[in-house]
Amino acid sequence: MVNLLVVTTLFPNSVQHRHGIFVETRLKKILETGEVNAVVVAPVPWFPLKSKHFSQYSQYVDIPSKEHRNGVDIYHPRYLVIPKVGMLITPLFLALAIFLTIFKVRKQGYQFDLIDAHYFYPDGVAVAIASHFLKLPFVISARGSDINLIPNYSMPRKMILWAASKAHASITVSSALKERMVALGAEEKKIHVLRNGVDDVLFSPKNYQEMRNNLSLESTTLLSVGNLTELKGHDLIIKSLLNLPDCELIIVGGGELDRSLKALVDTLGLSERVRFMGTLKQAELVEVYSSADLLVLASSREGWANVLLEAMACGTPVVATNVGGTPELVKSPEAGVLVEERSTSGLVKAINKALSLKVDRGLTREYAKKFSWDQTIKNQTSLYKRIVNINA
Repeated sequence: MVNLLVVTTLFPNSVQHRHGIFVETRLKKILETGEVNAVVVAPVPWFPLKSKHFSQYSQYVDIPSKEHRNGVDIYHPRYLVIPKVGMLITPLFLALAIFLTIFKVRKQGYQFDLIDAHYFYPDGVAVAIASHFLKLPFVISARGSDINLIPNYSMPRKMILWAASKAHASITVSSALKERMVALGAEEKKIHVLRNGVDDVLFSPKNYQEMRNNLSLESTTLLSVGNLTELKGHDLIIKSLLNLPDCELIIVGGGELDRSLKALVDTLGLSERVRFMGTLKQAELVEVYSSADLLVLASSREGWANVLLEAMACGTPVVATNVGGTPELVKSPEAGVLVEERSTSGLVKAINKALSLKVDRGLTREYAKKFSWDQTIKNQTSLYKRIVNINA
């Protein structure tokens, strides 16, 4: 039995229900094997008070110091984040919070064999610092922006490569991320590609017409799911509707661009054709996936876009920009169509092509089921055991 300590700032909590849900999902699947026990340390930024003027940060105040979810103890220590200069020193504050929490948890009788860190910066760097004092082996999972974007800055890149050199293994969710890490200078033989899977029981199709009736959908329905940030390209999908007169759009997600995207819809005169549904729970999302004709993902970068597999498992083909690990996911007409040019015209062309294929929704689901968690979790637990045995 491997006693695992999961450390990540990306983990769902009682306030942020979908925050890092992909990390929780992988952990659930690992625990289902019966070969691993786990405790989670999921630090959150310290913020002194609740205020309507700081709604984005005030939510941290309501996150409890400890939770119990799905049979797992989760600790939420606070760490200091200093605006503007915080990028360089946050790993130090985070490492301190991690170290103190683990020290406290150990006093309660928990013993750990291995640390499983998610996201290379600042989380992975912080774990590398803390593990030096804790004398515990650790692995770090790369997720996307931590390798595709943050290493563009000199000092974080050096810290990421240092953490990778100290880790007993690095895990990437796509081959594209592994290639990027190697290009940055990480040691190739220590990098393992262990992609995310899809829960095809949770994400299974509901009756297409019934779901459409529930949502009062009449036109060809496009769906865009993701945080309302520039990265996700919701604005490009909205603008593409000007050249897709027979389509309507549902947008699921919340974030900093909520007001500006709604203003864009009004400016373009598309308020009758675009619906914002905010952040949804997974069960609710299944119903929306099942009602859509296409999921459209217009991201400028991705590690491994879980929404693509979720939509396909519900029978909905996808249109997605050709970035990151997406070409590893969308490899046949049953899955959908890749967008070669990230622009409104590129989206319109790909959407029209996908709609013209008239793919059977059952075939799309069967394609998604090839990406089960089974092999990934088998390889993951084998990696844990190998590292623990070497360090025993």
